Amino acid sequence: MARYNPKETEPKWRQKWDAAQSFRAEIDHSRPKYYVLEMFPYPSGRLHMGHVRNYALGDVIARFKRARGFSVLHPMGWDAFGLPAENAAMERGVDPRAWTYDNIARMRGELKELGLSIDWSREFATCDLAYYGQQQAWFLDLFKRGLVYRKEGVVNWDPVDQTVLANEQVVDGRGWRSGAVVEKRKLNQWFMRITDYADQLADDLSQLERWPDKVRLMQENWIGRSKGLRFSFAFAGDKPAGHEGLEVYSSRPDTLFGASFVGVAADHPLAEQIAAQNPQAAAFITECKKGGASQAEIDTAEKIGFDTGLKVKHPFDPSLELPVWIANFILMDYGTGAIFACPAHDQRDLDFARKYHLPVKPVVRPQGAEAIEITDEAYTGPGVIFNSDFLDGLDIEAAKAAAIARIEAQGAGEGATVFRLRDWGVARQRGWGCPIPVVHCAACGVAPLAAADLPVALPDDLEFGKPGNALDRHPTFKHTTCPTCGGAATRETDTLDTFVDSSWYFARFTNPTSPSPIDKAAADYWMPVDQYVGGIEHAVLHLLYARFVTKALADGDMLSVREPFAGLFTQGMVTHETFRRQDGEWLEPGDVEIIAQGNIRSAKLIATGEPVTIGDVEKMSKSKRNTVAPSEIFETFGVDAARLFVLSDSPPERDTQWSTSGVQGSWRFVNRVWDEFDQDGADTPDDEAAQALRRATHRLTRQVTETIEAFRFNSGIARLYEFLNLLKANPANTPARREALSAFARLIAPFTPHLAEECWARIGGTGMVVEAAWPEFDPSLTEDAVRILPVQVNGKRRGEISAPAGAEPADVEKIVLDDPEIARRLEGLTIRKVIVVKDRIVNIVAA
Repeated sequence: MARYNPKETEPKWRQKWDAAQSFRAEIDHSRPKYYVLEMFPYPSGRLHMGHVRNYALGDVIARFKRARGFSVLHPMGWDAFGLPAENAAMERGVDPRAWTYDNIARMRGELKELGLSIDWSREFATCDLAYYGQQQAWFLDLFKRGLVYRKEGVVNWDPVDQTVLANEQVVDGRGWRSGAVVEKRKLNQWFMRITDYADQLADDLSQLERWPDKVRLMQENWIGRSKGLRFSFAFAGDKPAGHEGLEVYSSRPDTLFGASFVGVAADHPLAEQIAAQNPQAAAFITECKKGGASQAEIDTAEKIGFDTGLKVKHPFDPSLELPVWIANFILMDYGTGAIFACPAHDQRDLDFARKYHLPVKPVVRPQGAEAIEITDEAYTGPGVIFNSDFLDGLDIEAAKAAAIARIEAQGAGEGATVFRLRDWGVARQRGWGCPIPVVHCAACGVAPLAAADLPVALPDDLEFGKPGNALDRHPTFKHTTCPTCGGAATRETDTLDTFVDSSWYFARFTNPTSPSPIDKAAADYWMPVDQYVGGIEHAVLHLLYARFVTKALADGDMLSVREPFAGLFTQGMVTHETFRRQDGEWLEPGDVEIIAQGNIRSAKLIATGEPVTIGDVEKMSKSKRNTVAPSEIFETFGVDAARLFVLSDSPPERDTQWSTSGVQGSWRFVNRVWDEFDQDGADTPDDEAAQALRRATHRLTRQVTETIEAFRFNSGIARLYEFLNLLKANPANTPARREALSAFARLIAPFTPHLAEECWARIGGTGMVVEAAWPEFDPSLTEDAVRILPVQVNGKRRGEISAPAGAEPADVEKIVLDDPEIARRLEGLTIRKVIVVKDRIVNIVAA
């Protein structure tokens, strides 16, 4: 029999799917709908195996749901604006528009090779005028509703990319793209009032039952809702001009008797007033502006301060005076920009107090403890209040309530709820982005454009030869007339952050040709996204912004849903070893030869033979050149073998390490499947073995169905591997075998769609397998017949196997050792012992 030939088979079936428009999404109210979406890619120009895994995961669900009778929407687009295109324009002298669309064409071709069940008729890029023009329309709607505003504020400035960054885009005090140390500057900037939705964003997390708990917790912490006390300290001695008192906010009013000092942010009005008269204070504030900009960076940075010389009176004991410091760890836009510090029970306060030799007075002790000693670690756990006058003996929550009640009775303040979340700064000082549709008029101020004046298109002749905003340098773009008074005006030259572009694209996919931003009828049918797939790195970036924009558009009657993503799956990364030359230059895996001598591995550069340093296994990254080009794998093993490997190697939420031996194993499986669909034998009636095969077919159908629904694709594929052994053991062409082959072809279709089509055709299946219904199983043939047993190697879970219920240990051991996935995990190891706990677990001891 001829060997399976993916070079012929795979393009053939992709052409047939295209001709039949197999994946075109249609609104069909007679069927349930299912919307599958992967976070759309930036068109960098080249796919790597991480992309293959991400899009294959979503494709499994899309194909499975289509086979189950759902009307499926599975679209694709491009997150196409942003700095990489501008940087390419500057470095290579190319037009960012041409560079972007060339990359899109190249990546589209590679994605189509993957055999994804994408409705390509809905494709768009965020740099398409038809897309960003509609974005300008809803931006103006938010502007008119007061959800967009402009103000002067302290911003994160990237001195290399010469643009503002959101707090979430500052990582370890550096710009997330450039790596430059971020500075703090005061600029007039555009903001969206995401804080108006802070309560909703926090409360509605409880609705997202199909989101990972980790992501929900990350969002909850980022929103940072806290209930506490806002009150004013009275100054001791002379009051600074214009300040009757110093207003602070605290989420821990129960610790007021442990207060050691009061701190204000470096950009607090009091700090700026002092700096205007004190050069040392001014120099300190300048130093603070060089530090990290996000709360996370500030929390981990060295705590530094400046003693203003001012003092305030303790609200419960006016004889006690607290010094006022300017401190670098306090944020102006959280609470009031001023705090009282209780070092014994807050780590930042403690670090600061130890540095400047300030008092540390504990006022909370663990339940049952007589006392507590604070050394280098603050006590932040539960307990009982002591050293605190009228609060002594209360638990923390009761003490908070009592402290708030006393302050309110004094008329010094009131209970309040504040959020760590700040308004979203959406303006960027760069040309390759969505223009903000307003003008600046000397007479009218900021004037929004009329709907008839949209879209505001980017000029075709932007010049990116040097850093800075190309729109600001353009000779004609800036100059226009005011839509209100008709006088001379200038256009806004800032553009919108790319996270605005990705905050609503999922809604546009429901009808990408709509003359309004969102076709509400189409969105009402398709939204919310039933299954969203993407990286956890976007937990407090894209995902939070998308939730806010969805709620804001719903309040503007553009959408009916208030949460965009009903289900979220965060996939693991595809990783690979890294390699470096002796001079530190990163090398691609294809440039390196690995030399193995026993347990010792070394590497050399193929071209020159010079030694190469083998580095850590890390996420595939172009910057470290440890990517594997899918085209090379497709050419050698075919698309389905590559898909099979990235789906089967590990649970999809975990990282998987790319290996050539792994994809070779998948290639062998593809060929074994192909061999089993040889139908040359004469018809044979069912016998006892055939009945056992039929029961196994129904068990397999149930197992694969359940594992796909649970996102345990690797487990489902493992069951398919096992079943192949049963097929091989039952070669007679019985009705049960024909039923098994029919089910098997449909069950592998989400994972290896080209192979499935070829197998379906070989057994005479009606039409294409992509049009066939998912196989059904009879529960009576599956109940209590099989057990799924986890397999541990040296105490770590390394897979699972299926075994008949009540199987003897010797039989289970044979199943385990015949399993290709377990065998791969045992490569290079010697098995010392196999311990089978009947119907429960298998433990392998190996060295």
